[in-house]
Amino acid sequence: MPVTPSAPTNYCSWHGSLVRSSVVATILTIVTAAAASSQVTPLLEPSSKPDTGLVRVCAGGDVTLGTNLDTLWAKRATRTLKTPVALYPSPDSLLRPLSGLLEGADIVLLNIEGAIGTGRTRSKCGPRSTACFAFRMPETAAPALRAVAPWAEVVGNVANNHAADAGPVGAARTRVLLTRAGVHVTGADSEPTLVATSRGDTVAILGFGTSGFPDVRDLPAVSRFVARAAGRYRRVIVTMHLGTEGGGAQRTTDTTEYLLGADRGNPIAFARAVVEAGAALVIGHGPHVIRAVEWKGEALVAYSLGNLLTYGPFSFREPNNRGAVLCASLDALGGVHDVVLQPTVQRAPGRVAPDPTRRSVTLADSLSVIDFGESAAEFRMDGSVIQPARGEGRPPR
Repeated sequence: MPVTPSAPTNYCSWHGSLVRSSVVATILTIVTAAAASSQVTPLLEPSSKPDTGLVRVCAGGDVTLGTNLDTLWAKRATRTLKTPVALYPSPDSLLRPLSGLLEGADIVLLNIEGAIGTGRTRSKCGPRSTACFAFRMPETAAPALRAVAPWAEVVGNVANNHAADAGPVGAARTRVLLTRAGVHVTGADSEPTLVATSRGDTVAILGFGTSGFPDVRDLPAVSRFVARAAGRYRRVIVTMHLGTEGGGAQRTTDTTEYLLGADRGNPIAFARAVVEAGAALVIGHGPHVIRAVEWKGEALVAYSLGNLLTYGPFSFREPNNRGAVLCASLDALGGVHDVVLQPTVQRAPGRVAPDPTRRSVTLADSLSVIDFGESAAEFRMDGSVIQPARGEGRPPR
């Protein structure tokens, strides 16, 4: 949830403008070039290798490695923080503290909250706007994202309301840069992103948001896409970018949530739909704060993992500064095992570190009980996530 030090909290729900034919042609050219130069080969069929058992997945929430679309925020932040704030930090240095939290992962899944690229672009925000923010990371962000866990397959979700901050051409360019760097892209369309581990096990990942197709609010369509993937692959992960934002958005309800009057989806209805369609693990982000974690049968839903690493004009007040990396193992039948929530904390202007106070674990545990009662995930002090035995769910508070 971005804010400037000199302005009140603001949100951005801009969804882009109409694409003229010349822009479409440009996008097609860029996407074609990406396909020709891609280092990540899409898998059209499950691997012929035998399934080895468990696949370890580690997922985080929103990641923004600076923005070159706003050159004033760093000056304002320097005045507010009374210390020099770099406009263009090294993405590698920003991501480095996360590597230790991702050890042992076969797949790393992150929400890429913004475009990636350089050069002139039409601003999506009006000159007098107080409710619009545009993020575009430097091109070095793409290889840095790949390098955060060189032993794993890295997946970037672009189904969010900031992926097109540099327009449709910028969104296409973002996908090109990620693909060239060796990062799998999910959420660009209704097809699952198929990721094979080094052992040959395949995981299908689908991303859904409110700012494009497929849309989190179109539950019949979402269910069809997930069911289609689950019909071919046992391990299905869904990432959802939805819900209202900010410090007052920690609760999860089975109702449509709104932001500045815009429909931002019903998180519980969405999670119910994708789990019934075959998703084993559902990873949420968008509210920019930690939310509850729930077991839906054998499937696990984390409704929001908060801001993981958001360098720039964001709010770093409590609870927006708390995030987490959730790691889980998926077995050959899609069962979820060995879940752990690793808490993180950010300090302005967006420096992340493991959180010794483990505040996100406390928040997730309390919110889970309050919002879900018997189906709530239970947390141990070390962050381990426990599934209550059947008939022995946690009582609501």
